[in-house]
Amino acid sequence: MSLLDKLADRASWEKFYDYKCSLAVPGDFTKQLRRFIDDGAYLPVCAAIEAGEAFPLPRMSVISKQSTQKKRTVFTYPDAENMVLKLLTYLLLRQYDGLFADGLYSFRPGRTAKDAIRMLRAVPGIAEMYSYKADVSDYFNSIPVEKLLPMLREALAEDPRLYAFLADLLEEPNAIHEGRIVQTRKGIMAGTPLSSFYANLYLSDMDRFFAEQDILYSRYSDDIIVFADTREKTEEYRQTVLDFLREKGLGLNPDKESFSGPEDGFVYLGFSYKKGIVDIAPASVVKLKAKMRRKARALARWGLRNGIDPEKTAKAFIRIFNRKLLETSPDSDLTWSYWFFPSLNTDKSLRAVDHYAQECVRYLISGTRTKARFNVRYGDMKQLGYKSLVHEYYRFGEE
Repeated sequence: MSLLDKLADRASWEKFYDYKCSLAVPGDFTKQLRRFIDDGAYLPVCAAIEAGEAFPLPRMSVISKQSTQKKRTVFTYPDAENMVLKLLTYLLLRQYDGLFADGLYSFRPGRTAKDAIRMLRAVPGIAEMYSYKADVSDYFNSIPVEKLLPMLREALAEDPRLYAFLADLLEEPNAIHEGRIVQTRKGIMAGTPLSSFYANLYLSDMDRFFAEQDILYSRYSDDIIVFADTREKTEEYRQTVLDFLREKGLGLNPDKESFSGPEDGFVYLGFSYKKGIVDIAPASVVKLKAKMRRKARALARWGLRNGIDPEKTAKAFIRIFNRKLLETSPDSDLTWSYWFFPSLNTDKSLRAVDHYAQECVRYLISGTRTKARFNVRYGDMKQLGYKSLVHEYYRFGEE
């Protein structure tokens, strides 16, 4: 039986629904999924797949990354097809989890970023080890499909129908961009559900190499870290990583490549670890503050230009960052608070972010950065909806 047959099976959808409900996903998504299942909206998509009809083209969007000149290309399928691909990905990641080595933590059942950090924290003597960290450049959209397909065929050898379906999606050269059909190199199509499975599979042989050599190593999609007792060994491991990536047609992001010694601790997945303390990495704090600063300035200009009450601009700022930092999404593992809170054992960086956010709110209400801004009290901010990250962190730990 092919996994494709399970896409039309109501029981598979109910299991998927129960799984999503077990996560901290927003109620709007679970309601949407419930309606989708109850209306049988998946059945026309499944019938089209069964009949071998061409799948709709994905829509391509180019998104500017804040604080850099870089752009990110993402792809999305129409809503019904995208939901069916979500179920297929859910099934794939469970059916074929045995393909992956223990050092891989991304997009796997029962594994999250917090598990990677907890694993590393628990290694005896890790505070005395050296590390090498690397980030694959534009990983999802740079994977050569022609190199991925033989791996996919081997992995899905017992399900040729599924392989044929996935190969058709991957080899389709066209996408829709700004209302027009265009030819483009899509890689594994970042933004689409199936890309998570492909991202795990494509570097699985590198994951297995380090596991078989009993080398302390972890990968979360395009983020790699490897440990050793000496700096020289980490340099050897760097060459191993480079060799694997070169063979795969991939490269490293030079700005995110680093070596660390025992005196430095290490940074991984946006966390810093030093002498047993797990905090948010300094670069992540700087990036978040920069986003707050830009948004506060933009809102201040908007308020002045349109004669908006300063409290309303402050309330808009609070609403934006409450949503960004504290609210959940259909992919709860990627939500800011759900990413960081479970692994931290200090509130030091959270206090720094809280302080900066409060400064932004005071500036928006008072219109000044002088001492007069302190006329805006903490209670005033709370009345506008402000939530302290430190308070929410300790509340999270009590749940």
